[in-house]
Amino acid sequence: MSELPALARAIESLASSDPVLAQLIAAAPRCDLKPLLSGSPFEHLARAIAHQQLHGAAAATILRRFIALYGPDDLFPTPQQLLATPERAIRGAGFSASKLMALRDLADKSLSGVVPSMDELATLPDTAIIERLTQVRGIGTWTVQMLLMFHLGRRDVLPIDDFGVRHGFRLAYGLRLMPKPKALAKFGERWAPHRSIAAWYLWRAVDLQRAASLPPVLRPAPRMPRVGRARRVLRNSGSKPLSGAAACATPPPRSDARTQKYRRPAPRSRAPASKK
Repeated sequence: MSELPALARAIESLASSDPVLAQLIAAAPRCDLKPLLSGSPFEHLARAIAHQQLHGAAAATILRRFIALYGPDDLFPTPQQLLATPERAIRGAGFSASKLMALRDLADKSLSGVVPSMDELATLPDTAIIERLTQVRGIGTWTVQMLLMFHLGRRDVLPIDDFGVRHGFRLAYGLRLMPKPKALAKFGERWAPHRSIAAWYLWRAVDLQRAASLPPVLRPAPRMPRVGRARRVLRNSGSKPLSGAAACATPPPRSDARTQKYRRPAPRSRAPASKK
């Protein structure tokens, strides 16, 4: 059965199950979410590392210089070639020291088999792919989700940490605040098994709002699912919960650099407009 009828059926299913998405589907361009099956996982992830925290044009310039290190054929290097390249040359192309370490770790894990081949990826479920690829330095869940959606054509991926998806949901559903990622994941269960397509239309909601073409909000606004927080329990040396005066007397943790945890910001959507 051809790809287009399957995509059309998925869009119809989403429209019939969610009136807000039905409005977005009617107002936005038709979803063109198609997998880009060329290239290796190593290349896709190396390009993703290059684009991290950079404007697309700047990342493209760095990648062009990097590929030029390996000859005039415009072929992406292999993991073996990258590992054999002097660090000074890679830094000279524009990669930071941290991205250089990420690229070398990616090459090492590609050769050791932690990063699967494209053929092996095709046999693995989404959760297994995320678990394998996030072992690479600098590769997080969001980066793997973009690979799943745009390169492997997986149709049931909802990138709940993506700023564009969350912002599009807030606009389309008329929420005052941005939805929490866990609440969005719970709400999005109704879109399965077409959550990648739902995410694509949530990205389009941002575009429609910028063009003053966003459909009117349907009222009442949906009630977001309540997601319980994990309970934090203070424990003493005997591993028994503290209570009453003992708990109140416990001094607060030190706020120096050794005890503070770095919180990574929510990833912003970096997929090109043509892919969203």
